[in-house]
Amino acid sequence: MKLTAFTDYSLRVLMYSAMEPMRRATIAEVATSYGVPENRLTKVVHFLGLQGWLATMRGKGGGMQLGMEAHRIVVGRVVRASEGESVPAECFGKDPHGCVISSVCQMRTALKEANDAFYAALDRYTVADLLVSRQDLAQVLSRQPQSPKEMRP
Repeated sequence: MKLTAFTDYSLRVLMYSAMEPMRRATIAEVATSYGVPENRLTKVVHFLGLQGWLATMRGKGGGMQLGMEAHRIVVGRVVRASEGESVPAECFGKDPHGCVISSVCQMRTALKEANDAFYAALDRYTVADLLVSRQDLAQVLSRQPQSPKEMRP
């Protein structure tokens, strides 16, 4: 299964925010770190805020930070929510019998099993699990984690 850029960016924003969960980051900062356009992240941040995974604040001193602890954000849930209903083939659509071979084909069964396994694997991980080495990730993204006294509430 190939994830959309929206889902990829959703996971990246959550990982970025989880590196220092009490610090507010800006869309511009995240976009610069990942080398992606700001406008691509605006919808992502809005979506993540609606889901409760990010807390967003506007205005001076605003930005985004995790809306809940990283170990409570299940990767499979993020992917399901950002990807929408999984439709790996036409026979998963609104009219599963629209395919002329649906009555004798086992492809639907095989693809459903694969799709279920894909999400079951993602459900075993949280955003916290994706940050095994915060220091290495921060270095790759060209930022140094702040000490606790430098973090903004």
